[in-house]
Amino acid sequence: MSYSVCRANPAELLPLRVRQREELNCQIVHDSIPRREGWTEGFRLTRDGTTVGFGSVAVAGPWKDRPTVFEFYLLPECRWRAFALFEAFLAASGARWFEVQSNDALLTSLAVAQARDLASEKIVFKDGWTTHDTIQGAVLRRQTPVEEIQSAIERQQGGGEWVLELDGVAVGRGGVLFHYNRPYGDVYMEVDEPFRQRGLGAFLVQELKRECYVLGAIPAARCSPDNLASRRTLQRAGFVPCAHILIGALADR
Repeated sequence: MSYSVCRANPAELLPLRVRQREELNCQIVHDSIPRREGWTEGFRLTRDGTTVGFGSVAVAGPWKDRPTVFEFYLLPECRWRAFALFEAFLAASGARWFEVQSNDALLTSLAVAQARDLASEKIVFKDGWTTHDTIQGAVLRRQTPVEEIQSAIERQQGGGEWVLELDGVAVGRGGVLFHYNRPYGDVYMEVDEPFRQRGLGAFLVQELKRECYVLGAIPAARCSPDNLASRRTLQRAGFVPCAHILIGALADR
């Protein structure tokens, strides 16, 4: 058997990327990067001329001048060669850093085996249960027209915004972004300083989750590992941690 690695455009890699999404069955934080022209370099892995996997390196935006591996996938029947093919991909791509989502077990295992300066950049949360908190006088008001939000879902770009009012006064705001693989939406929020530590943050996240489901999406969220307040708020609203976004350098080969 002869294996090789060669450059490929995003369209060539789409069928395998779809298989990867189905296998992971979760929000993929960096799913939008390959859709941005010039942001990635793709590589096709072949066995005797047949495509058996792919890898992608981010080369623009935050990763400009810092080529970073963020995707690597192999068909199950080729995973017994995973380390050798990953090495070949790294050699062809010239990547020296990685940014991986830890519930992608294959890529995480390969990258961490060669990592140095490993760190968690974000904690990824999935919805675990539905909460039913109520706060007297608290109301969530949508600011973005439904049609505009539905368009954002279809385009996988943009999202919707909401304002949290307490007795008619705006005390917080948040939204849902749809840059990710469908049907996932990324929830974010902020409560004004004078109104914190009253349970309003958890109520806001709870209601944004509800809005997300009404729109036909599945809520997800992220926060920095050292943001204790956000971690507590997300968990109180029914989110549970499911992964880390791990970053690091690849050891010299």
